[in-house]
Amino acid sequence: MRLFHTSDWHLGQNLHGQDRDFEHGCFLDWLLRQLKLDQPDVLLIAGDIFDTVNPPVKAQERLYDFIVSAHEQQPLLTIVMIAGNHDSGSRIELPAPLMRRLRTHALGRVLWLDDGQLDAERLLIPLPNAKGKTVAWCLALPFLRPAEVTGAHLGDNYVRGIGQVHEWLIEAANAKRKKGQALIAISHAHMAGGSVSEDSERSLIIGNAEALPASLFGPSISYVALGHLHKPQKVNGEERIRYSGSPIPLSFSEIGYQHQILDITLEGETLVSVEPRLIPRAVNLQRIGPAPLADILVQLADLPIIDLLADYQRQPWLEVRVRLDEPQPDLRNQIETALQGKAVRLVRIAAEYAGNGNRDGADEGGSLIELDQLTPQELFRRAWQDSYGSEVDEQTLKDFAELLQDVQLESEQP
Repeated sequence: MRLFHTSDWHLGQNLHGQDRDFEHGCFLDWLLRQLKLDQPDVLLIAGDIFDTVNPPVKAQERLYDFIVSAHEQQPLLTIVMIAGNHDSGSRIELPAPLMRRLRTHALGRVLWLDDGQLDAERLLIPLPNAKGKTVAWCLALPFLRPAEVTGAHLGDNYVRGIGQVHEWLIEAANAKRKKGQALIAISHAHMAGGSVSEDSERSLIIGNAEALPASLFGPSISYVALGHLHKPQKVNGEERIRYSGSPIPLSFSEIGYQHQILDITLEGETLVSVEPRLIPRAVNLQRIGPAPLADILVQLADLPIIDLLADYQRQPWLEVRVRLDEPQPDLRNQIETALQGKAVRLVRIAAEYAGNGNRDGADEGGSLIELDQLTPQELFRRAWQDSYGSEVDEQTLKDFAELLQDVQLESEQP
């Protein structure tokens, strides 16, 4: 069996207010070509399909157009996708009956039976090969919100609840599979030891409780396709437990590595190979600085000029980071003037002040902080500090986390 592992598409995402639809369209066209060329049996999409719980219509059209196109060119392809923490589980599942006709399985939530047992059956998906024979089972684990895995039957410990869900689902899968059939898990979670990309990954839960142990996936699982962390990586060096990473750089902190999907080959229950497929970058993200303003202006002057015959949509996104001794009221004007006629698109100017003087909107080291760089938890912590002059205690943070989860669940309703 051959599978493609992808994750964290974040359809509908914008970069400091700039639409990324062109880049996502280029990635999906490339992925369609790879599917046609290599004819894998299964495509896995491990969560954060959309960037927000209420994605723009254009982003939803991108997803469903892709699914239809993939099915038309490869009718035997099985697609399994799960909701991530950016997604609305109910929205992901809403068109599920229609998508099943296209051999696409969409899992957004875990459900519980009347007796308090996990409804494991709906999370176990048969994976047929090109001959139609079921050669593996997929254990689909969408992002598990605290409200789904805590309560009367599971207690109040979030990590323990997650562990119980994994244990029950793996037990059900082992009972269902026949000899020689592989178990493939797809999950959206933050595994302990994973490398996080600065500025682009929203924390799942306050505190260290979000980092889950790799031991949740025992040796009976042949491969674990993970989503959430945007940098491709193994978990604890294990070949079989992987993050594929996001298909495009979602922030300037992600420009230093090549984005990819993973090409997985199994023979029976044995993992044979995991090969990266590098994704062409449709639009580069370019960062200049941090440096003094005079040096920045020299570097901007050296940028290439606009080629009127080139595609405007492929011009790089530019972030400029300036180091200042004192405020420059006309900073933006100076930078925009220097960029006139240059083949880049300015999306962000970040100013850093020398010394330790704290200014409005700056952190303790003097760097200006933008709201979109701060998580709700960090904003709450700062507001508490400003109001009460002390650090917020752990219990209050947990109470805030529960309120935040409640608000997010309400906003997910389509």
